[in-house]
Amino acid sequence: MKSNTVPLIIDGNDIVLQDEKSIFVSNTDSGRASQWKTQGVTPELCKRALESSTAAFPKWRKTSVRERQVLFQRVVELLKERASELSSIVAEELGCSSVWASINFHATLEIIEQVTALITSGILSGLIPETESPDSLALVFKDPLGVVLGIAPWNAPAMLGMRSIAAAVAAGNCAILKGSELSPRTHYFIANLFRDAGFPPGVVNFLVHKPEDASDTFNSLISHPSVRKCNFTGSTAVGRHIASQAGHFLKPVLLELGGKNFSLVLEDADLETTASTILDAAFINSGQICMSTDIVLVPRKLKSAFCSLVRQRLESASAVQVKHVINRRSTTRILGLLDDAARKGATVITASSLDGEHSPLYGTVIEGLTKDMEFWQNESFGPVVGIAIYDTVDEAVEMINECEYGLSGAIYTASSLQAIPLARRLDSGAVHINGPTFHDGFTLPHGGHKNSGFGRFGSHWAFEEFLQTKTVIAN
Repeated sequence: MKSNTVPLIIDGNDIVLQDEKSIFVSNTDSGRASQWKTQGVTPELCKRALESSTAAFPKWRKTSVRERQVLFQRVVELLKERASELSSIVAEELGCSSVWASINFHATLEIIEQVTALITSGILSGLIPETESPDSLALVFKDPLGVVLGIAPWNAPAMLGMRSIAAAVAAGNCAILKGSELSPRTHYFIANLFRDAGFPPGVVNFLVHKPEDASDTFNSLISHPSVRKCNFTGSTAVGRHIASQAGHFLKPVLLELGGKNFSLVLEDADLETTASTILDAAFINSGQICMSTDIVLVPRKLKSAFCSLVRQRLESASAVQVKHVINRRSTTRILGLLDDAARKGATVITASSLDGEHSPLYGTVIEGLTKDMEFWQNESFGPVVGIAIYDTVDEAVEMINECEYGLSGAIYTASSLQAIPLARRLDSGAVHINGPTFHDGFTLPHGGHKNSGFGRFGSHWAFEEFLQTKTVIAN
């Protein structure tokens, strides 16, 4: 970038208009991010991006897997060369810790390395199935869809920006990365890797819009005949709108939405290790991860011991080193959830209160969480975790499964193998036994049940999301 305005990328070119009305400043509280302006997409630019992607697809889909792999390997090399640059951008835009910025880089690298390796693994190969007649031959091909719209969020912008387009492009589709207005520099960085690696113009375009233009921009994109699928990572409320609008045009969607992620502590769990792991999973990136631990279910007989360990952990430096949430609107929402819990009888313990302060930007625990509290059903997306009590495992399973979300969960026990049948009873996209809720690994399928979405990112499951089958029968 040659100025402090983040451009769009359309047909291989940076786009910045002279019209100041289409340029905006991100609304974050990270301080340094406010010096950057962003070019918002206009209806005309949206049309140009669609035309570019549409024109690039026929040629891109015909590239050999080896050609694609060479280009993807170049993306890997560029990403490694620019590691410190990416980490700096993420830290500046989000106001996050250097640890979270580094995690973003390494996770982004894992995603693109794995996609690169899978291109020539046979994942794009078809089948020759048996037919009813011995005189016929059937061929089943895996074809790309066309243009894929990837909508990435701000909270893990590098890894989720890469995830939204990498497998789709590797499968032979063209992609439009619609970045977040809260992390435009990071998402531009991701799209620019593909351009600098030598991908043909139009294979990866990058757009971002002003917040008030979100609905109109999405409708313009999803209604275009060339856009054949959308993937979205974000809130359940926005996911509903996206699914509804996409359904109107008969476009499939891949959705990874909100979560209310549980940790089920069994009676034989190592409480000290469990308490430490749970708080780390609740407070990483200030709880701004869709798989962060939200609710801990503890046996009644262990309540006192577990809560004591949690309080001790809150007093330690490692627990309170939580950076601020993304903006004041999030702060206000989190405070509202805490106030509601306190009014309804819960004890709200904030790490900063140990110093006579109260701030939602520090790790916070709600003791005595009950179902009537707003926190029970609403994703906080902040450094807050609630502790609830159960009397029987069956009761705990019922409490978990009646929740409208089903993204991730954890079970803590001394008997990992015996916990597998219990894990299968839980209506959740992933269940971690003796591990944090926030990490599934990029070799595994990732996605949710119920209102946490549908479809799967990760490894070969992601490739399948962006392919369609065609059957050819020769008689």
